[in-house]
Amino acid sequence: MLASGANVNILVLDTEVYSNTGGQTSKATPRGAVAKFSAGGKPSGKKDLALLAMDYENVYVAHVAYGAGDVQTLRAFLEAEAHAGPSLIIAYSPCIAHGVDLSNNHRQQDLAVKSGHWPLFRFDPQRIQQGKNPLHLDSAEPSIPYRDFVQTETRFSMLWHTHPEDAERFLAEAQREVQHRYHHYKQLSELDWDETTRVSTIKAGLKQDNNKPTEEA
Repeated sequence: MLASGANVNILVLDTEVYSNTGGQTSKATPRGAVAKFSAGGKPSGKKDLALLAMDYENVYVAHVAYGAGDVQTLRAFLEAEAHAGPSLIIAYSPCIAHGVDLSNNHRQQDLAVKSGHWPLFRFDPQRIQQGKNPLHLDSAEPSIPYRDFVQTETRFSMLWHTHPEDAERFLAEAQREVQHRYHHYKQLSELDWDETTRVSTIKAGLKQDNNKPTEEA
């Protein structure tokens, strides 16, 4: 659908599991989360759907969490509706499978954003025609430890009771991931851009630069 170029608006409510079939692990499940088929915690990271969608160039993409940024969410919906082409809004959606009291839904969204688990941003291809960078990063650098977020949700915290060493290892890996992801998006949002720039080329260049060994003084 995204590759078709059709003027269609898509909203993904990301619960980070297969919610409609009982809460099984999916590619959207974050590292260390316990779900059906990953009782020992998911050993791999979450698939970045937004970053993949940006490769299509003409697709409007937004990452939102209204409990942490209601104005940013509203802007994303208005921009997506105005975009002449496919749009994809991915909304953070706490659910019962997370092991939280859903009356604290807004609090969980806020913790997800502040910990870096769920960065907020908007990618608007129309800005390229104006000679501007299409990516606008709306959330600040992670301001709380990732631990402060995961320990409020049973899907993560239960692992400390069953596999404490794995829980600590997954936490350390996830903390590095959220920091790396934020800085990657920050780099993308600060680059010079014009109509000849390609997202896939930029991403490949940044990945290569980030993988270069640092020279010792």
